Parts: sequence; C-alpha cells; structure tokens
Amino acid sequence: MARITVLGGTGYAGAAVVAEAQKRGHQVTAVSRTAPAEPIEGVEYVTGSALDSSILNRVIDGQDAVIEAVSPRGDMAGKEEGLVEVLSSRVIGTPTRLGVIGGASSLLVEEGGPRLIDTHQPPPEVLPEIETGIRILESLKESPEALEWFYISPARDFGAWVPAPDTGSYRLGGDVLITKDDGTSVISAADLARAVVDEVERPAHRRRRFHVAH
Repeated sequence: MARITVLGGTGYAGAAVVAEAQKRGHQVTAVSRTAPAEPIEGVEYVTGSALDSSILNRVIDGQDAVIEAVSPRGDMAGKEEGLVEVLSSRVIGTPTRLGVIGGASSLLVEEGGPRLIDTHQPPPEVLPEIETGIRILESLKESPEALEWFYISPARDFGAWVPAPDTGSYRLGGDVLITKDDGTSVISAADLARAVVDEVERPAHRRRRFHVAH
C-alpha cells in the first residue's frame, strides 16, 4: 500500500487519480479548495489551498507520492510554477516522488519533429496554461538529481469536454504524440489515472516525462 497525496484531488484528472488509487487499496489524501460532491469512502479529504503552507505541512511528509493535478486557471493562473517549486523543495532528498500532470503541447508531432505547440496557434485564452506546463517540465528537467519526479502528458485532446471512453487500458509513449490511424489523440481521465497509479506502484520513468493516449 502506498501513501499518495493528490493536490487538485476533486478536479477532472485529480479526482480520477484519487478514485483509482483508492480502488487499488492505497492510502489516499485529496487536497482541494472545494469539498467533493460525492466523497469516496476511505479517502481523506483536506479542504484548502495547495498554496497554504499549513495544508502542505499536513499532507506531504512521509508520503510515497505527491501528485500535482492543479489546473493553472482562475485564481491559480500564474501560480502553478511556484507551487511545483515549493513541492520540489519539500520532497527533494526524500523517497517521496513528485508527479505532475501536465499538458501535451510540448510533445513532438513526430520523432525529431516540431512540438505540437509549434504546429498550430492555440487560442489566446489557453496559451498561458500551455506555457505554464512547458515551463514546469523544463524546470523539473533542470532540477537536482536528488529530486524524484515524473511528468505525465495526456493525449492532445483531454478534458471533461472531450468524448473519451473508459477503455481500461492505455498506450504508453515518451516525447512523441500518440495518435490513432485516423489522426485522433484522446485519453479519458480514468485511463490517465491508471497510468499515474501504475507509475506509483511500479516506477518506470525516473526524472522523465511520459505520455499516454488511447
């Protein structure tokens, strides 16, 4: 049994990770600013901001993994980079792994090819979120070896608004975007969560980004 904290534990991705980890028998703590509409039995819910040091004091020490699934939107816009820096400083040199659920825009469209973000112009309203994810990944890559981390990029199309079935499986990749024969690239929250918990249970991407899609 692993001890897992999920920051952003009632959001689209975070709630799925919480549910999957609890289903597998792990000890799960979910942190969010709002209480869950349908709490899962056995999960410890902590209501408050991930930026609150007193909250972090309660939920980080002694954990096997801390999963950062906070969306850089609303009053968190421009603050996620600082949050990851704080989390890194708290777990560096310890066995606790920091997992970050990021974005897909930094993935390559083909081996040796351009990044996804370089092949199309994203809408101005989402560009800050994309840039946040890219900066966080780069900062993790440049971090000291004593920091144990992984960064997971979902499929190109990922979110509550994307029709994506819960298939019970996923395809695993590295830095190159995974697409189907028809060019689509999607993943459900449930299947992304399986990949996250699989990585916690069987670490395979030490200090690396990996990518999952259907």
